[in-house]
Amino acid sequence: MVKQLPYRTIREIFTRFREASAEPKGELEHTNAFTLVVAVALSAQATDKGVNKATRGLFKVADTPQKMLALGEEGVIEHIKTIGLFRNKAKNVIKLSQRLVDEFDGEVPQSRAALESLPGVGRKTANVVLNMWFGYPAQAVDTHIFRIGNRTGLAMGKDVVAVERAIEDHVPVDFAQHAHHWLILHGRYVCKARKPECRTCLIADLCAFEEKTT
Repeated sequence: MVKQLPYRTIREIFTRFREASAEPKGELEHTNAFTLVVAVALSAQATDKGVNKATRGLFKVADTPQKMLALGEEGVIEHIKTIGLFRNKAKNVIKLSQRLVDEFDGEVPQSRAALESLPGVGRKTANVVLNMWFGYPAQAVDTHIFRIGNRTGLAMGKDVVAVERAIEDHVPVDFAQHAHHWLILHGRYVCKARKPECRTCLIADLCAFEEKTT
């Protein structure tokens, strides 16, 4: 059974991540806080590549809540119909745009609770926005991070909130700002769900995963 890694090991893991990529970036394209909120909300059950393809045209004509409302739900659908669940997502984009105009003067709020009050915005989306746009070291836990946290022993937890708290508790503060990006990218390209690429993994000797591939 995998156990929580000790501080020294965790520090070495993130030191290696930082040496390999000092400033990791999210892969969703955006131009401001509003387009970031929309992009992350659209990315649920969709790939970043697919979302970026759809939003390039959308954000050219609607990069503010007001412009999105002017475009309307059908207009949004025309841009994002290649994304899964596009009808429901378009409805939420219009609803969250309306909420931003009505309750936040058209500005994206800077608290997790306020962000989560927006239609289609959950805790993960809120944390991504807080981290990427507002510079707060929030930890957005997706399926990749949940898997890696438990598989490696970096951050153990039975659900995404527990893993989020484990990251906050165990990752040294000087790595906190970029922690979730390092983990997401590692999970997406190296520590994959079905067949992790342990032979090319830069933390394989530190990871607590017992069933390493050869």
